[in-house]
Amino acid sequence: MRVLLIAGGWSPEREVSLSGARGIRRSLARLGHEVADLDPVADLGGLLDAARRADFAFINLHGAPGEDGLIQAMLDVAGCPYQGSGPAGSYLALNKNASKAVFRDRGLPTPDWEFVPRDPGPDFAPRLPYPLFAKPNTGGSSVCATRVRGGDELPAALGAIFASGCEALLEPYLPGDELTCGVLGDEALPLVAIRPAGDAPFFDYASKYEVGRCEEICPAPVPRELSEEIQAITLAAHRALGLSGYSRADFLVRDGKPLLLEINTLPGMTPTSLLPQEAAAVGLDFDALIARLMELGLARARGEA
Repeated sequence: MRVLLIAGGWSPEREVSLSGARGIRRSLARLGHEVADLDPVADLGGLLDAARRADFAFINLHGAPGEDGLIQAMLDVAGCPYQGSGPAGSYLALNKNASKAVFRDRGLPTPDWEFVPRDPGPDFAPRLPYPLFAKPNTGGSSVCATRVRGGDELPAALGAIFASGCEALLEPYLPGDELTCGVLGDEALPLVAIRPAGDAPFFDYASKYEVGRCEEICPAPVPRELSEEIQAITLAAHRALGLSGYSRADFLVRDGKPLLLEINTLPGMTPTSLLPQEAAAVGLDFDALIARLMELGLARARGEA
């Protein structure tokens, strides 16, 4: 097939996107596909024509555009099938404030939060106690995410988020074990336990992308009952947001109770990323995972998923 590989973009996660695309491009070539590249930062206006010349689009974007549903909406206009979720589910998942509202509405456990859509001024006092986390409402990869220990640190943390063009989301700082769980098709995958290096304040950008900054264990060494509970919550969240194909949910486990932090519709796709590790645990190597995602995307385009 002629596959349009869409990567890059203009979000702070651009380099992560381009890095993952290199492995995807090699995999698509090994699978026998003809690959054309498109970077929305350079040629968003040419996307429709490029998509009409392709049989399938593989999206490897993080943040906006990509996870916000814009690229998916344009591909729908062009009639080009792609892997993963459609525009509505993509945007709901990217917007942490909106997705957490859906989780809470469906009875899924998620930490309390406070949405700060614009600079609240110097006298702002959050209703959540310190310490807390300040993070972009529509960002990923822990870019601009900060642990805030007191009121004197909050203005700088919020300022960095607003300067990046995002709204802010505040959550309580809750020490616990970090786990992640992927969905492929209609099945939950084995969990990954994430253990940042001793000097890391949390699973931050460096922990995610610098070699040796964290330990990732798959399958996670947790009790079967907890694993099954997290898998059930992951599937419920995936369905609640109307997602398709695949996703990856991030959890914090505190006192044996899982809390759903967020869900990713375009999770990292290097061969060593979290979701490919989970797929490998059920016998799918990276090439087989790419092929499966394409199968699911084609089935969705035919109205079969």
